[in-house]
Amino acid sequence: MFRLIRFAFSLFVVVVVAGCAAPKAGVDPREMLRDAAFKPQSHRIPAPEEIFAVSPEMHAYVNDSEEFQTLVRHKGERGALIDALYSRPLLKLEYESSVTRNAAEAFAARSGNCLSLVIMTAAFAHELRLPVHFQTVFVDDEWTRSGDLYFVIGHVNLTLGKARRSADGTALQIDADQLVIDFVRPEALRGARLMEVDESTIIAMYYNNRAAETLEAGDVEGAYWWARAAVLQQPRFLGSFNTLAVIYRRHGDSAGAETILREVLRLEPSNVQALSNLVIAMQNQQRYAEAEQFQARLTALQPYPPFKFFDLGIEAMKRGDYLKARDLFKREVDRSAYYHEFRFWLALADYALGNVKEAGKQLSLAVENSPTRKTHDLYAAKLAWIERQEKPKEPPPLNMLPQPQMPQPVRNF
Repeated sequence: MFRLIRFAFSLFVVVVVAGCAAPKAGVDPREMLRDAAFKPQSHRIPAPEEIFAVSPEMHAYVNDSEEFQTLVRHKGERGALIDALYSRPLLKLEYESSVTRNAAEAFAARSGNCLSLVIMTAAFAHELRLPVHFQTVFVDDEWTRSGDLYFVIGHVNLTLGKARRSADGTALQIDADQLVIDFVRPEALRGARLMEVDESTIIAMYYNNRAAETLEAGDVEGAYWWARAAVLQQPRFLGSFNTLAVIYRRHGDSAGAETILREVLRLEPSNVQALSNLVIAMQNQQRYAEAEQFQARLTALQPYPPFKFFDLGIEAMKRGDYLKARDLFKREVDRSAYYHEFRFWLALADYALGNVKEAGKQLSLAVENSPTRKTHDLYAAKLAWIERQEKPKEPPPLNMLPQPQMPQPVRNF
């Protein structure tokens, strides 16, 4: 799963593992909290142990179902779990990024984002007494946006070990071999660096995701309590502090946001999310000279912000300059190959230029990389429509495909 100044952002909300780095000390979350400024929480924040709790249905699946027990007899607990995860006739899991679920919710829905599916897998592994290790995966930043929120998407996976057992089921020895379980295509992770993180960090990521999703829904008050849980759970996960700063700014407390963001930058001076949000916090306080100084640092680190070429491509489409639009959309695809909306609009530009075959190819990639069932079905319907066309007689109307959510007007200085 992100603004405001001339590079077209107004804020960044970190989703999943953005901003995650080697553990650093020095942030005291209790000094950053503003409980009295927010309404009492209207929803219950689940305790850490509840996030990984195995539901009765999950327990029955691995302990009582003949389907799973047959796999255990042939392949052992770890092999059985892997087959269940990757074989659609068994669990029939689907990737779905609209909400971060706990283990029981992901199993009940048979879907989730990468963090949800990692949590569910770990819960099953705990039930089967398999050793689990979590990892963050350092890949190029991938961005999504919703309205005026931009989200940088990180990635996590896990490894499963084996355990030899005595007759009574007690683990006697853990084998050294570890098998990586991941829910994205292998080529997306080729050459990526990995860093092991503890379960506490995974829990903080869960709380942070729920904060971002609650904020996206427009509930700033509710988002605070999720972000509060995240920073208290694992102060070394700096992504949740960035989210908390965004919440403060949206709540009218730009000074509080500034305090948090300066602390993040003390630990990570090149954190572009924190720099971007600090520029906005400075603007909100009418401290424009300081904002320009931080903007210069940000531009040096990120000369072409996320969605820059995409937004220029949309403008080109509106002008009817489809060739220019196609080139701009390609530039976004070159730095974010798996973002569905870039592929989608590239398909529209190709179709407008009469390249029906290429438009179909790009729409197929949009379908393949759809983050939700809703977008998958929408793109699939448009793909089926394009496949019925031979050659466009005239450029298609822009409303053939859904309009993106455009950022609000921004202050340039």
